[in-house]
Amino acid sequence: MSDRITITVNGEVQVCSPKTKLPHLLEEMGLNPRLLAVEYNGEILHRQFWQETEIAEGDKLEIVTIVGGGS
Repeated sequence: MSDRITITVNGEVQVCSPKTKLPHLLEEMGLNPRLLAVEYNGEILHRQFWQETEIAEGDKLEIVTIVGGGS
């Protein structure tokens, strides 16, 4: 088993450790999970499933920052 896997995040190839949980990956990327929405392999991933989501070889993630605002 390799000690690194390849994934795609926002269209860019990245590497991480196998079996990394999504919250840990976001933390490693320096992101605040409270301000994010995540699409995991083409589906919006509801926050309640983040803790159990294990990143695997070839996964594709789209991560967007939620921006508050308005008048």
